[in-house]
Amino acid sequence: MITAAMSRRAEELAAAGAPFVEATVVRAQRPTSVQAGNVALVLADGTIEGFVGGVCTEHSVRAHSLQAMQSGEAVLLRILPFSEDEQPPDDVRDADGAVTVQNPCLSGGAIEVFLEPVLPAPRLLVAGDTPVAQSVLRLGAAIGLAAAHVDGGEIEPRAGDLALVVAAHGRDELHTLRLGLEAGVAYVGLVASRKRGDGVLAELRGDGVSEEHVACIDVPAGIDIGARTPDEIALSILATIVAVRNGKRETAPPAPAPRPPQADAPALAVDPICGMKVAAVAGTPSLERGGETIYFCCEGCRAKYEAANPHAGVSD
Repeated sequence: MITAAMSRRAEELAAAGAPFVEATVVRAQRPTSVQAGNVALVLADGTIEGFVGGVCTEHSVRAHSLQAMQSGEAVLLRILPFSEDEQPPDDVRDADGAVTVQNPCLSGGAIEVFLEPVLPAPRLLVAGDTPVAQSVLRLGAAIGLAAAHVDGGEIEPRAGDLALVVAAHGRDELHTLRLGLEAGVAYVGLVASRKRGDGVLAELRGDGVSEEHVACIDVPAGIDIGARTPDEIALSILATIVAVRNGKRETAPPAPAPRPPQADAPALAVDPICGMKVAAVAGTPSLERGGETIYFCCEGCRAKYEAANPHAGVSD
């Protein structure tokens, strides 16, 4: 069960927009040091705060938590013991999304850990003070986007932003659209009639904006659902944004893939002794050899590797 302190820590991370995974032990077979209900938070750099088992269990939890942060999908991780003398098996992903790994240094019975990624909401920037702009802000927040009103003259879009919707009825439109395109925002939409929208696009071309960039602007913004009211127009726009986010609608280059901002996951490595998958992060046992860093699940595997390879040097 998550403690009050752990809950506060999770709230702090979420408020700061830091991605993390909440790892909860849902089953622990004896003998093992962990109990069902134990909870830990796994941060984007691989740090584990809390307790979900010993060092070997932590390696499996860390490696698959980092993968969950990248995919954004929760996973049930089943960790089973197996003999170190056996050929290390590959991880097995079930049809229901559960992943089974076999851990050579697991001292006890099987452990099951539910890994739930908590990712920062992708930003939706809305320029304008029109009724449509207000509806996009309100409904965008309702579907889990970090909807923020921006002033067209002071907008600072980022490449990780999901969408920029300009509903300003002519105020700072060219400047705002140009900034969104230059930043590579995944979706850039202009709320305007087809006739006025064509005029805005022509002005952008006249100002030197490439056809490649102009093609990224969705105008009139949204899908055609016969929308009339501000809420209906906002709904049509947000439906398009959701499609972009989920990869169901391609954006013209140079807009990036529509993923929410995430920290880069540390690389994963395979212990050359036991075949266990580990995260290549600070704190993971490692050796330097020939300019390459070799990672291990525990000090025992590193010692065996050193004995078999006496010229390998210990990393700092």
